[in-house]
Amino acid sequence: MAMALHGHAKRGRLAAALWLVVVATASVASARFVVEKNSIKVLSPHSLRGRHEAAIANYGVPDYGGMLTGVVLYPADAKQANGCKPFGATAFKSRSGRPVVLLVDRGGCYFALKTWNAQQAGVAAVLVADSVDEPLLTMDTPEEETPDMAFLANITAPSALVSKPFGDALRAAASGDSSAAEVVVRLDWRESMPNPDARVEYEFWTNSNDECGPRCDEQAAFVAAFRGHAQLLEKAGDALFTPHYITWFCPDEYRGTRQCASQCINRGRYCAPDPEGDLGAGYQGRDVVLENLRQLCVHRVANARNASWAWWDFVADYRVRCSMREKKYSRGCAEEVVASLGLPAELIDKCMGDPDADADNDVLRTEQIVQVGQGNRGDVTILPTLVINNVQYRGSWRARPSSRRSAPVSRRPRSRVSA
Repeated sequence: MAMALHGHAKRGRLAAALWLVVVATASVASARFVVEKNSIKVLSPHSLRGRHEAAIANYGVPDYGGMLTGVVLYPADAKQANGCKPFGATAFKSRSGRPVVLLVDRGGCYFALKTWNAQQAGVAAVLVADSVDEPLLTMDTPEEETPDMAFLANITAPSALVSKPFGDALRAAASGDSSAAEVVVRLDWRESMPNPDARVEYEFWTNSNDECGPRCDEQAAFVAAFRGHAQLLEKAGDALFTPHYITWFCPDEYRGTRQCASQCINRGRYCAPDPEGDLGAGYQGRDVVLENLRQLCVHRVANARNASWAWWDFVADYRVRCSMREKKYSRGCAEEVVASLGLPAELIDKCMGDPDADADNDVLRTEQIVQVGQGNRGDVTILPTLVINNVQYRGSWRARPSSRRSAPVSRRPRSRVSA
C-alpha cells in the first residue's frame, strides 16, 4: 500500500511538471525581450574618444539618473583576467585618484561572480568584454541559487557587458605602458530610466503564492519594506502604482485534462503552477489564480474609492494571517482581511466574477494583455518584476546606505548567467 501511494504521488508530481512545461512553452515561445542599455563615453585617450553602448547586468545597483567617471583598469595577472578568482590583496587604484572601472574578460565562471570579486577589490563598476562579436545580451544570475551563492544578495557594484570590438580596444589601451594616459570613461545611466513628468508610474508584478521559495520571500520582503513609502507617495500624488499578476493559459487541446481543471479557472483561460508540484496534495494552482484575482480586485475597488494604497495593507496582512504553511490560504481568511480593512466585500466579489464560467474574465484578460511588452519594455515572464515608467528596473531589492532605492529584476532568454 505504501508503495502504491508513493507511486501515485510521484505520478502526480510528474503530471504537474509536464503540464507546467506545456503552458510555459505556450506562453513564452513568442515572448518579446529587451536588452536594457546604458551609455559609455570614452574621455581619454583621444584615440578612443566616442560614445558606446553597454548592456546593464541583471544584478548590482545601477545608478539610475546618475553618472560615474572613472579610470578603466585591466588585471595585470593573466590568470585573473576573467575575474573568476578573488583578487586577494590586489588593490586597484588609479593614478589620478578617480574611481576604478575594472575591465574583465568574459568566460570561465558566472558573470555575477566576476562582479563580486571585483567589488571585493574595491572597484566602483565592472565592464565585461564579450569574447564573441555579437549583439549585446543581459548578464544574469543563476535561477537556482546554491548556498555558495550567498554573495549575490550583496552585489552593489554596477556591471555591464560591452561588445568585443570595444572591449578589445579598452583592453589594449588599459594594458599599455604605465606612463601612458589613463583610460577615462563616463558611465551614464541618465537615459536608462525615462522621467517624462513629475509623477512616477510604476508596476509591481508579483504573486500571492507564499511558498515558492526565495523568490516569494523577496517579494514579501519588498512589500513589507516599501509599503509605507509607497502609500505616502500615492497619497501625495507623486506616484501611480499598479499591481500585476502573471497568468498562464492551458492550450485548447489540454483543457479537458485533470491538470487544467486543477490549475486553471474559466475553463483553462487563466492558470498558475501547482504550489507543491503535486496535483494530488496541498493547494492547487487554481487556488493561486483565485487569490491573485482577489488581490487585483482589492486594488481596483480601493482605487475606485480613492484609496488605492489599501492594496499594500491587504497583501502584507494576507501573507501574515493567511499563509500556505499554516494552511490558512483560503477565501475565508481573505474575506476576514477585507473586512478588517473596511473594504466592500460585495464589490470585490462582483469584480472577480464567476471562475467556472466558460468565458473571459475582464480583469485577468487585461493582465494577459499588459503582460506583453510595449515600447522599451519586453514581455514580463518571470516574477518578481518592477516596471518604472514602462522600463523594467534592475538591481538589488534592498535600499542601500547611499539611499539609492533598488528593485527586483526580470530574467529573459536574451540573458546569460555565464560564458
